[in-house]
Amino acid sequence: MRPFSGALPVYFTREIRDIERLAVAAGAAPLMRRAGLAAAETARDRLLAGDRTSVLVLAGPGNNGGDALWAARHLKDWWFRVDVVFTGNPAALSPDALEALEAWREVGGEPLSEIPADGRWDGVIDGLFGIGLQRDLEGLYLDLVERVNALELPVLAIDIPSGLCSDTGRIRGAAVHAALTITFLALKPGLLTHLGTECCGEILVNDIGVDAPALLSPRMRVIDEESAFAPLPPRPANSHKGDFGSVGILGGAAGMTGAAFLAGRAALKLGAGRVYAGMMARQAPALDAGQPELMVRRCDDVLSLEHLTCLALGPGMGTSAEAARVLDAGIRTRLPIVLDADALNLLARRVRLQRALQGRHDPVVLTPHPAEAARLLGSDTQAVQEDRVAAAEELARRFRAFVALKGAGTVCAAPNGILHFNTTGNPGLASAGMGDVLTGMIAALLAQGLDAGDALHLGVFLHGAAADALAERGVGPVGLTAGEVADAARDLLNAAVYA
Repeated sequence: MRPFSGALPVYFTREIRDIERLAVAAGAAPLMRRAGLAAAETARDRLLAGDRTSVLVLAGPGNNGGDALWAARHLKDWWFRVDVVFTGNPAALSPDALEALEAWREVGGEPLSEIPADGRWDGVIDGLFGIGLQRDLEGLYLDLVERVNALELPVLAIDIPSGLCSDTGRIRGAAVHAALTITFLALKPGLLTHLGTECCGEILVNDIGVDAPALLSPRMRVIDEESAFAPLPPRPANSHKGDFGSVGILGGAAGMTGAAFLAGRAALKLGAGRVYAGMMARQAPALDAGQPELMVRRCDDVLSLEHLTCLALGPGMGTSAEAARVLDAGIRTRLPIVLDADALNLLARRVRLQRALQGRHDPVVLTPHPAEAARLLGSDTQAVQEDRVAAAEELARRFRAFVALKGAGTVCAAPNGILHFNTTGNPGLASAGMGDVLTGMIAALLAQGLDAGDALHLGVFLHGAAADALAERGVGPVGLTAGEVADAARDLLNAAVYA
C-alpha cells in the first residue's frame, strides 16, 4: 500500500450511508452516475492503458452493480469491447441501479449470467458487492470471485474488493484480489488494515463531488507525512542535550539484553538527549559496545534518576516477579511511559498493575501486537484481527492510553475515540526487534516534548516509512533488520525536518 498524501478522512459504512443521504438532501447530482463515470475513467486510463481493449465487468445485485453498469456503458461508448456479467434481479433493483441497467441495454449491451469459459479480456472490473455486504459469500458469488482470481488479470475493484468487509478488513468467505481499488466519497477502515492490505492493491480516492468532512466530521483519519512531522520543529542553533530529554529503557532480562539495547539505540537516533538502558539481568553487559553513547544501568538505578523525561518499559523485560515490581514502579512515576512486549504481558496477568495504570494522570502509550492485545482484552488473536479497530478502541478506553495495534495497517487509537491508520511499512517489519525499535523511537519523541498522540503517530509513520525506504534501495523486505530501520528512520527524520 502506498502512503497517502494528506490526512484523509476514514468512515465506517454507516457513516458513508449518512453522508450519501446528506449529499442527496443537499441536491448533489446522482452519485451512482458520478461513481460509474469515475470508475470508467480509471479503467480507461489505468486498467486498459496502452493496447488493451477488452474488459470483463462483474455487476452485482445492489448499487455497487449499478456503478459497474454505468462504467460498462461509458467504456462501450469509448469503443472498448465490454462483456458484462450481471447477477441481479431487475425487479429488485433500486431505481438508480435499474436506470444503470437500462443505460447498458440502450447501447446494445446484453447482460450475461456467467463468465464465458472461452472469454479473453485484458482486465476485469469488480462491481459485485460494495460496502454493504453483510454475509459470507457462497454459491454463485463465491464461484465468481474464485473465477476472477483464477483469471490472473489486473482487476479494478469499485469502492472495495468484493468479499472484503468495509469496516474491519476481514474476508467474508473469499475476496477479489485487485490491482487497483477506486473508492468513493472517502476511505473505509477495511481498505487500510488487516487483509485489506492484501486485497486492494493501489487505492484511489474519488470524492465524486461531495465534501464528506463538511457533511460529517470524521473521527478517523490516515496518518500523512505532513501532519506526522509537523510537531517536531528544527532545533535552535543554541541547543544542548538537556533540551531534548532523557529516556530510560527498562528491560533486558537474562538472554534478552539485546532488546533493551535496540530500544535504546533507536531512542538515541531519534534525538533523545540522553538514553539509559536499565537492565534486569544480574550479569548484563556494562556497555553496549556497538553504541557506547548508551548508558547502561540497573533498572532501579535508572528509576532513581531525577532528570528523566520518559520511560519505556518492556523490551526484553521477562515476566518474573522482579520484572512485575519494576513495571509497577515505572507505572507509578509521573513520567510519560511507553509499554511494550513483556510489560504488556505482565499487565495482562496482574489486575493490580492494570488498576495502577488506569489511575495514572500522565501519558501512557501501549504498542501491542495482536497476540498481546488479545491477552490484555481476555480474547484471542483471531478475534482481535477480525476487528482491529474495535480492539484498539477498547484498549485505549480501558487503559486511558494511546494505543498502536501493530500489524498490516497499524491502528492508532486515542482515549477520546479518535483513530488514525498508518499506511507505511512492508513485510520486512515482520522481524525480531522491530517492536523494540518502535518503542525506543516513540520514547525519544515523548522525551523531546511531543504529546502522546503526536509521538505515537510520528513514531509509527516513521518506523514504516524507514522500512519502505530501505526496501526501495534493495535492503529488504527479506532480511531487513531492526537496527537498519532505526538508522533509516533517523535519515528520514532529518530530511523531513531540515529540508
